[in-house]
Parts: sequence; C-alpha cells; structure tokens
Amino acid sequence: MARAGRPENVTPAHGAGGEPALADRIRACRICSDRFAATATAHAPRPVVWFRPGARLLIAGQAPGARVHASGRPFTDPSGDRLRDWLGIGEDVFYDLSRVAVVPMAFCFPGYDDRKADLPPPPVCARTWHGQVMAELGEAPLVVLVGGHAHRWHLGTRAGVTETVAGWRAHAPWVFPLPHPSWRNTAWLKRNPWFAAELLPALRVRVQEVLDGAG
Repeated sequence: MARAGRPENVTPAHGAGGEPALADRIRACRICSDRFAATATAHAPRPVVWFRPGARLLIAGQAPGARVHASGRPFTDPSGDRLRDWLGIGEDVFYDLSRVAVVPMAFCFPGYDDRKADLPPPPVCARTWHGQVMAELGEAPLVVLVGGHAHRWHLGTRAGVTETVAGWRAHAPWVFPLPHPSWRNTAWLKRNPWFAAELLPALRVRVQEVLDGAG
C-alpha cells in the first residue's frame, strides 16, 4: 500500500509541550472555513473524527455527507447502511472504536455544488492531516478503501474506480478497494455483478477473520 509506512517529518500526536492529541487538533481545524462559507450550503467546518490506535479495520473513505455533518458520526446515512452490509457487520461493531477506524480523505462535509451533488474532498485536508493520522494508527490488518479518492491516495493509482475495484485480488487480503456505497452507484453495481458475487464474499470472510483476531 503506497502510504502504509510511517511518513517522515510528521508532527507527533502528543507534543512535548503538552500539545493537544491529534484527534482534538483535527476537531479544532478550521482551515476550510472560507471555502465552505462560499458553497451552496454555506456551512461551518465540523470535522468528524472517528479513529483510535489499535483498530483492526481501517475504513478509508471520501468525506462526510450532509447527514454525517449533522450527526457527527461517520456513515450515519443510507451509504453507511450499504457499506455495513458489504462488510457483513452491524452498527455495534462498526462504531466500536477499539476495532474499527474511519478515516476519510477530508474530515468535513465539503458542501454541495450547483447540482446538489457533494463537492470533492478539499485536498488541503489530506495534505494537512492524513499522514499524521496514518502514522498514529500504524498498520491495520485490513484496510477498506471506499471510493476513488481513497484509491488514489492509498494505492498511488491513477486508474478509474472500475479498474481498481476489478483488480482487488492484487491487493487482498490486506486491502480491499470498493466503490462508494452511495445510491448514485446503484447502476454501477448492476453493471458489475462480479462485485457482489466475488468480491463481497471474500471481503466479509476477511472482515470476520480480522475482527476475531485471526488475521
């Protein structure tokens, strides 16, 4: 995995002078205030932080949607329901911080464009925080990459989502690239039946192995 190792020159989670924990510093981040104020939603930043060192399953996503922005918890929306079905786990496991970490490419809801579609994750968020988070988390036994933005950062690929997901066997059993579970991808799922027939069964087995401590 291209970004799996501990990056150099990364600010530690706890500074010698009593620097706040990394998660708290991310929650306090407001670097995108002006950017978000200029969107159709004109919202303020609300970083959704959901990780703890020691988690065995890392879900690397895209960015929170409007419902997650309101709830303050990752994947509290229909996309989350579909993702949990893909993984074969319920909310009790999904929201257990000792087992599952959710680290999107941007921690805040980016807002909507003029067509009411989610804007892409602002790259400044990943540049600022992602390396530090990966360094604090260390190597998780299983990484699930949700959507093209996560594919590109973690795998260093420029391939499209279909090509990357179709090549999942090259990364398994340690990494599984998935499409985004949004309802917008329902047509993609119908065009690619191999995803449900081949990838998902292998993913669910691996998830259980890892969460049970066997992998």
